[in-house]
Amino acid sequence: MPVAVLAIVHDRPVASEGWEPEAENWIAWARRPGHDAYHLYIDRFLDLVPGAGANTLEVGCGEGRVARSLVSHGHRVTGIDASPTLIRAARELDRESTYLVADAAELPFPDRSFELVVAYNSLMDIRRMPRAVQEAARVLTVAGRFCLCVTHPMADAGEFTSRAGDATFEIRGSYLEDRVPPYAGQLVERGGLRMTFDSLRYSLEEYAQALFGAGFVIEALREPALPAGEVARDPPKQRWQRIPNFLMLRAAKA
Repeated sequence: MPVAVLAIVHDRPVASEGWEPEAENWIAWARRPGHDAYHLYIDRFLDLVPGAGANTLEVGCGEGRVARSLVSHGHRVTGIDASPTLIRAARELDRESTYLVADAAELPFPDRSFELVVAYNSLMDIRRMPRAVQEAARVLTVAGRFCLCVTHPMADAGEFTSRAGDATFEIRGSYLEDRVPPYAGQLVERGGLRMTFDSLRYSLEEYAQALFGAGFVIEALREPALPAGEVARDPPKQRWQRIPNFLMLRAAKA
């Protein structure tokens, strides 16, 4: 049976003014090979995604790297994002797919249009997160699946005290009450690139309530550790084998 894919908001930051202010910085950040953790975790996520299908829709495609990963697995993709700059960048590297400017919380598609919804490192960047989840449910067929990855709510609630492999992980505020992760609004400089990340932090319960409220049931859950090969290359990163950096879920309509 053909499978269509809908992804809600790509894995890129949301500045308080919208997507545009950091768009050029994110394009450079996301497209430098090995610059962030995307290549270390994307295959674990794709393991949750049902097989390739004829019509694939990614909402919030950013500069397009998730869409390109989906295309490489046989999906035909239409990508949607709120940022015109990111949409233009996605088109530059992927002439096979269609990219449009639109809002993830107000999807411009009829009910029951797609068979698969994918959200990769994105729901924590949506201020109307429950509404976006409801929209995902609306456009899914009865037998549809919703596959998502977010930065892990626990990881976003605190920080390691150092970069050592055995560093202590501290939650200084409240996991249940604080909505803003420690890194939000901070300028990050790495390898000559600069990026300001401005996400929100939802608790596991808030994600679950959004899914249940939209009529989903969770059928698979993953908290992948950092791959052993990356730890062998950079031993201090062993700290990310003790605390999961990401939470991955697959949900079905009840």
